[in-house]
Amino acid sequence: MAKKKKNRKTAAAGKENKAAPAGKKAKFTVEDGETVDQCLQRMTAAGYTPVRRMEEPVLMEVNRNGKMEVEVSHQKIVFEGKKTEEKST
Repeated sequence: MAKKKKNRKTAAAGKENKAAPAGKKAKFTVEDGETVDQCLQRMTAAGYTPVRRMEEPVLMEVNRNGKMEVEVSHQKIVFEGKKTEEKST
């Protein structure tokens, strides 16, 4: 019987980092009450450089005229960061 391989994409998709993560790449989400600049400063302090910005819609169900409709509530901004390499002299 063959062993199943773990899907790394689905395992990593559920993780969103607020503190300094351990890998080469990490995702940083702009939190409520935080500006984009503050999130970028948090990334830099953790030792990461932003390489991609993603905006994901946050959906909400609304009851209109007795029907449930899905509409966009707001956008969630997520930055993907790459670990900054330290230069040795």
